[in-house]
Amino acid sequence: MRLALDIGNSRIKWGLRQQHQWIEHGTLPTAHWDGLGGLLEERQSVTEVWACQVAGPAVASGIAGCCASAGVPLHWIEAELSAGGVTNRYENPKQLGADRWAALVGARATAAAPAVVVNAGTATTVDALGSTGEFLGGMILPGLTLMQQVLHQGTAALPASPAGRFSPLPRNTADAIVTGAIAATAGAVERALRNLQALESSEVRILLSGGHADMLREHLGSPVTLVPHLVLEGIAHLMEEDQTRSGCVPARP
Repeated sequence: MRLALDIGNSRIKWGLRQQHQWIEHGTLPTAHWDGLGGLLEERQSVTEVWACQVAGPAVASGIAGCCASAGVPLHWIEAELSAGGVTNRYENPKQLGADRWAALVGARATAAAPAVVVNAGTATTVDALGSTGEFLGGMILPGLTLMQQVLHQGTAALPASPAGRFSPLPRNTADAIVTGAIAATAGAVERALRNLQALESSEVRILLSGGHADMLREHLGSPVTLVPHLVLEGIAHLMEEDQTRSGCVPARP
């Protein structure tokens, strides 16, 4: 049995994989990464862990320690020039975040069609995946909650966590803040969609994942496919395709 970890800034999403199927999913707050030790202790049938992370070296080191204590090999996924049916056209391929890379691989495994791949979490990433599996480029935006927090931090009067709702023409401050964050994000997705569609003859779809996916989905005009665990799907595809592939490296000390 293999454990896949998507270690984000706010949450660690995990999934247990056996015989090419998910048998369990769960989450941990990233701040409580040490809960992985208990997870591994409770599930002693785990034979290896595959992970991607954007939470920083301290969290990565802690995760590595948990795996070492449990005697379970750990493999870190990193972006490569090519893997999982995706070709990386980033100017410096290894600079691409591991979570974005895994999401692109997951998107390619989900549907071999041109797609705008959106992962809406603490940050929102909007990436263009061509019909031949080429990652053509993408955007990084503050996530919906982070946008609202930044407004509070940079101004004297705007609230940190407005209890607002989306409105076509907001008439109060809370609604204006929430609507602005959603509209800005939806606009970035729609622009990426137009840019990619100009290069493709077949219809471009939107693949949407992340903690804010439900909030964003209804505000995107084009057909949207919701993939709840897109990064984990990419990790699963990579670890099942070839355990020794160049995109996976041993646990760091």
